[in-house]
Amino acid sequence: MSESILTWDEKYKRLWGNQPIKLQHNLHTSPLFSEDKLAQLIEAYPREAYSIVHVGIKDGKRIWREGDISGLSGKQVIEAINAGGMWLNLRRLQNIDKSYSDLLEQMIDEFRSISDMPPVTASNVGLLISSPKAQVHYHADLPGQALWQVRGVKRVYVYPPTAPFMTPEQIERIVLTGLEVSMDYESWYDEYALAVDLQPGEMMHWPLHSPHRVDNHDCLNVSLTTEYWTKPIRRKVMMNAGNAVLRSKLGITPQSHATSGPGFWAKAALQAGARRAGLLDKQRKASKPITFRLDPAKPGALLELPQNAV
Repeated sequence: MSESILTWDEKYKRLWGNQPIKLQHNLHTSPLFSEDKLAQLIEAYPREAYSIVHVGIKDGKRIWREGDISGLSGKQVIEAINAGGMWLNLRRLQNIDKSYSDLLEQMIDEFRSISDMPPVTASNVGLLISSPKAQVHYHADLPGQALWQVRGVKRVYVYPPTAPFMTPEQIERIVLTGLEVSMDYESWYDEYALAVDLQPGEMMHWPLHSPHRVDNHDCLNVSLTTEYWTKPIRRKVMMNAGNAVLRSKLGITPQSHATSGPGFWAKAALQAGARRAGLLDKQRKASKPITFRLDPAKPGALLELPQNAV
């Protein structure tokens, strides 16, 4: 039995990477995710490595604003998030605290030993603390993904990584712009989604590039996200980047999605040249300005800031 993953069956080797799967884990019992540890982590986190986001709807349009947590204790930040309408993303935990780096290595080693996952060339772990009823909108990610629930309950919708839910043009747009959430979504897509209520001690993994979205239940949520890169995944991204250049820059509709052979290597060279020339990076959206601070006197309240004040 592995140390973090508590359920495994040989059938998962055949399902891994082909179907969404749900497993049990024990990370929610670790002192690394106690309230005191999370509060300490928040207080010491570098400004450039986190995002505090306020989301909502105004005049029928989606609001997505980024803010700052300076001047508040970790427990005050958690209390503010619990008051609603926000989520905190602590990025690249493995670079900030060695305890989480060791945990990530252990988790990847476990998956490598029990699944047929190819050797991992790079990996990353992040921590999400989100408000009751908060949502993560329909999107897809480039690397391999898994979501580990630590506290609270969230409903995860996973959609097939095929048309109409995911098209070649959409994945090329993500590679080109870096905007995972700029995807078409219609409510009837949910009829074809796998919807799972993820409880503390449960995790989900889904096929590469599967669109997904998340609705929190009416409770504070703490989740761990892991992403990983393998050579096959990197080849797919290179192929899609090459196709994106062909379609958007040269007006050529790509006919192949092969990740080997002369055609693939030609696309690999094409996308590498485009990156060196800055043709891909120029289309990436600039980071959002910091427009608010959390109010230390009133949990959940925001103090408006002039643009570029932080």
